[in-house]
Parts: sequence; structure tokens; C-alpha cells
Amino acid sequence: MLTEDTMRKALIVGVDYYAKLPRLSGCVNDANAVRSVIERHADGTLNFVNPDVLLGTSAAEVVTKRRLKQSVEELFADDSEIALFYFAGHGHVETTGGYLCTSDAEAADDGLALSEVMTLANKSEAQNKVIILDSCHSGEAGNDPIDRNMSELAQGVTILTASTSSQYALEVPSGGAGVFTTLLVDALNGAAANLMGDVTPGSVYAHIDQSLGPWTQRPVFKTNVKKFISLRRAEPPISFATLRALTAHFPKPDHRFQLDPSYEPERTPEQAADPAIPAPDPAHTKVFAILQEYARVNLVRPVNEKHMFHAAWHSESCELTVVGQHYWNLVDKRLI
Repeated sequence: MLTEDTMRKALIVGVDYYAKLPRLSGCVNDANAVRSVIERHADGTLNFVNPDVLLGTSAAEVVTKRRLKQSVEELFADDSEIALFYFAGHGHVETTGGYLCTSDAEAADDGLALSEVMTLANKSEAQNKVIILDSCHSGEAGNDPIDRNMSELAQGVTILTASTSSQYALEVPSGGAGVFTTLLVDALNGAAANLMGDVTPGSVYAHIDQSLGPWTQRPVFKTNVKKFISLRRAEPPISFATLRALTAHFPKPDHRFQLDPSYEPERTPEQAADPAIPAPDPAHTKVFAILQEYARVNLVRPVNEKHMFHAAWHSESCELTVVGQHYWNLVDKRLI
């Protein structure tokens, strides 16, 4: 259950309908997808409770500049744990700065100024202010109005945008969704989760940045935080029980676990008939399965071999990676 002092607030905006500007087709879908993934953690517990959702779908349902500004003001008005703002729609940039275009905009610079959004975020008493923009030229957010190569972010502010200030935000080839938000939702669903299952703004950016390699747009990440907040808890890639067993299999961080063929459960008929090859040991094969699971998530690596399978057959050993040693220390200090 979420208490008032740990409130996680979100404002999610998707604008397809524009009275004067060219209309879009995937921003409402993107907003609904973001809402769906952030409302609850992977285990079903509440995450962002009742996010405020503004959708511009038609002339009967619009997102006006006035309404958007009021909603952003309300989002950043208190000392919530997280205040998350997501926007998908037209964006514009010119010499006076950047804008988020609303349904009633008569020209591209007639929307909500990014400078106003940043002023509200920078002055907010919320512990963490996260701004995620899937719009063209959205990388302009946070830029200094005089020196555009500088950013001014108050403590606790993080910005993640679909593109730089000079780039367009693209849709997936099949249409109906933005490339950036598709990757964002994938990240929140677990593709960017750490071994504890936490998805942070930093891990989301890393996932999107790596995935956008073939595309002509680049995401932008700006932050001024002492510690990343978890945006969502996904299903951990390894169980906590298995993770906590690190110290049982590796008594010290630099311990090398000796292997031999008895740890490998598979045998060809020829290998099974060879008296020089020991039979699989049930206790050993059970441990080996755990070691292979560690290797899969980069906690363990074989020594002098490329694969764990070969390390066992050639009686080599395995050891903790740098990441493995980090988690070993967390387990040893009872922090996991």
C-alpha cells in the first residue's frame, strides 16, 4: 500500500488530434501503453496510483495549452516521492526555445513552452522529477536559454527524450506507435531491469540508446540526482533465493569454483561408455545448473574457457565477475 509520504504521481499525455497542425496517429496509443505499464509492478502491486491521463483524440476530446499547464502545475505541486511527466505529440523548437504542441495550437510555437515545464519541475519539492518526452526536438528540454549547450537541472530532476533538439521523433515502420515509446515500454516491462527487478531512468536510457542503433534519432538523457529511483519493479531475471546463494557457492569474492565432468549432466553414448569419464553426480549437476544461471546474468564466468560447458568438461574453474563480486558483497552484508 502506498502512503501519502511515498506517493508516486504521474501525468501522461498523448495528443493525436490537432485543430490546425498536422494530426498524428500513434501518440494516444503510446500514452495508453505507458499508463498500462506503470500503474502496477510486475507482481501486481500498485506503483503509480491513478495517473492523470490527458488524451487528444478528436475535436470532442482535446488537450488544450491551459489544461496541460494546469496539469503540469498540479503534478509538481507537492513533495511526492516521484512526479513523472510523459508527453507524446508534436514538438517544436526555435531560437526562443522548445514547445509541446497542444490540440488548440494555431502554430507550432503556440504550445506549452519547455521552459515553463522546467521551471515548474526545478522549483518542485517532489523528491524526484522525471520528464519523459516523445516529441520532435524534445532534447531541447532543460537547455540553458542563452547557452544551448548547457543544461540547468535542479536536484532530483531527470529528463529522457526521444531525440535531440534538432531531430524528429520517429514512428515504428508499421505505424501506430513511436519508436522511442515502444522501447520505453519494453524497458519498463523488464528489458532494462537489474538483478533485483528494478527499472531505473538510467537503465531505461541505456536500453533505448542501445536499441536505437539502426535509427537516425538519438535519445537524450540529462539528470541531477544522487541516486536513481526505481520507476517500476519488473520480474527479476534471477530469483532472490538463487541470488542470495552466491556466498554459499563462493565463500570469498575471489574464490574459484573448481569444476570437472561430473558437473555436466549430458553424455553422448560414447562418453557414457568411457570409464575415464566420471558419471554425472546429481548433487554436482544441481549446483552446476545454478552456476550456469549465474553465468547467464553475468555474475559468473568460466576461467580459461569460453563456455561453462567446456570449463566442466576440461576440469577448469569459474569465478565471479566484477558484477558478481558487487552482488556478493550485497548478499554478504545482508542487503539482499
